[in-house]
Amino acid sequence: MWRRRTAGRGRGLPGIGTGPGRLLVTLYAIFAVGATSRAVFELTTKYGEAPLAYVLSAVAAVVYVFITFSLVRGGEGARRLALVCCSAELLGVLVVGTWTLVDPAAFPDSTVWSDYGMGYLFLPLALPVTGMLWLRRSRQGRAV
Repeated sequence: MWRRRTAGRGRGLPGIGTGPGRLLVTLYAIFAVGATSRAVFELTTKYGEAPLAYVLSAVAAVVYVFITFSLVRGGEGARRLALVCCSAELLGVLVVGTWTLVDPAAFPDSTVWSDYGMGYLFLPLALPVTGMLWLRRSRQGRAV
């Protein structure tokens, strides 16, 4: 009934959510659920304690949801959206990570991207780089 649209299906070309892309989908889905749950909880119960940190956690959640959606959806438009979101994620991790080190007082509580994602085994720093490499590789596979 429902068919997942994957670019290149029928021509033997892998979609962006296939092969190693499945691992990325899984990790991003876990981060999307985790960051969304965390952000909803923090924003509804502790907003006054660290509003900047909690809003940034919500931004991270939105980015993770968009990346997950794009990787699952597949296709050239989704690949481009995923690249933009991975770039935004990497920029966010680098900016927030640096900001938390330079001005720790601005963050009375941590975010997903605090200290470059140290609380998450640096996966928030590694995932966008890995994602962009995979998306670039999957694009080159289509050009062949």
